[in-house]
Amino acid sequence: MSLNSEKKPTLLLVDDDAIIADSLEYVLSEEYDVERASDRPSSFELIDRMVDSPTLALVDLGLPPNTHRPDEGLAVIRKISQMHPSTRVLVLSGQDNKKHVFQAKEDGAVDFISKPCDIAEIKVRLKKQIIAGGGDAGEHADIEGIIGSSEEIELLRMQIRQIADSPYPVLIEGESGSGKEVTARNLHRCSSRKLEPFLTLNCAAFNGELLESQLFGHVKGSFTGATDTKKGFFEEAGTGTLLLDEVADLPLDLQAKLLRVLENGEYYRLGETQPRHSSARVLAATNKDIFAAIKAGQFREDLYHRLSVLTVRVPSLKERSGDAHELLLYFMQQVAEQLATFQLDDEALKLWNSYTFPGNVRELRNIIIRLSSKYPGQTVKSEVLKREMSGLQGTNGATTGEGWLNEALQDADFELDRLLKMVEKKAIDLAMREHQGNVSKAAEMLGINRTTLYGRMDRLEGRE
Repeated sequence: MSLNSEKKPTLLLVDDDAIIADSLEYVLSEEYDVERASDRPSSFELIDRMVDSPTLALVDLGLPPNTHRPDEGLAVIRKISQMHPSTRVLVLSGQDNKKHVFQAKEDGAVDFISKPCDIAEIKVRLKKQIIAGGGDAGEHADIEGIIGSSEEIELLRMQIRQIADSPYPVLIEGESGSGKEVTARNLHRCSSRKLEPFLTLNCAAFNGELLESQLFGHVKGSFTGATDTKKGFFEEAGTGTLLLDEVADLPLDLQAKLLRVLENGEYYRLGETQPRHSSARVLAATNKDIFAAIKAGQFREDLYHRLSVLTVRVPSLKERSGDAHELLLYFMQQVAEQLATFQLDDEALKLWNSYTFPGNVRELRNIIIRLSSKYPGQTVKSEVLKREMSGLQGTNGATTGEGWLNEALQDADFELDRLLKMVEKKAIDLAMREHQGNVSKAAEMLGINRTTLYGRMDRLEGRE
């Protein structure tokens, strides 16, 4: 059952193929109020009696009496454009030569989808036109960048809308790469603060006085290197929103100062004795087990309770059944604006839909970027796709990388220590490249702290 209880956008569907029309209506009726016609006369009649303009129209060019020519469908497009100019018309047709595509867009169509087409792609293209048209996409009209139709992602959208305008802090939990910052941006975007600043501070990226300065600001001369007076993030955010990313990495002394801000809005610039006041809304994100950190004495329990007045959990991609395909189409469309995209053959598509994406949406997006860069305009086979998948997992969840290990064990010169060192170095190199040299992010990806990563890099490079 759909979680969307508000009025649905209207979709005018014009197609003479009853099987296709029935299938589309069945799949799309959960998100749209579907109105159907099968030829030009019935389309014109429906268009003329519509009091409210349909949000979207999906029109086949090959309509009776001459289904092999585009004339009837083009006439329907012109009629819609004349009577309902705000309606965004998409063509769904097998008559996709360049001349017909050009003519359809000349007559008012905004997109052309070639038959046959996967239903997931049709859904993505329809949603894109709702956003482009500034129309009402139901209860989630203000939400951007959260793609998918799974129950878990629908629940996340609903939670965002429910708590977006609350003044209380929100703790956003989820695995690395699952979309915590995107969730935070949507909490801001759907709130009454949306025209105010949205700032993000990575609590793991700075140490000591520098992190305190980033949060609260400093006066000139307050510490070595403080050559000017500087505002902090709380001051820069004003009445907007401040996201504290990786909040579990905040040092204990700063946790006490953050707690004071959350309790009464009060903070001090470094080197200043006059209190200042913040009106920013605080969001916090973490992929760590805060309860474990509290038990280990690394995180204040009272701060946790202040931050988690409201809590949102971003689901991992392996929990979001079917969303990997929609995300594939979504990011391929984004990449297509700069690069010629690729296609997956049938076996590669099966692998894509069964892969668990341990790196979540971030890994999925990066795979698409790499494939588009390496194989523009080409068809990618499953063997090629496997090499881009960091988890190397098949449908049974077992690693497909056991073959090379078995071969290595048969080598007369095999040394376990040498192999482990090679794997460690490769993993560190990949993590550093993935995060453009950001040591904190690479350490998070590797599941170790930043100091440990520095030590291992020094040892592997022989600096110890």
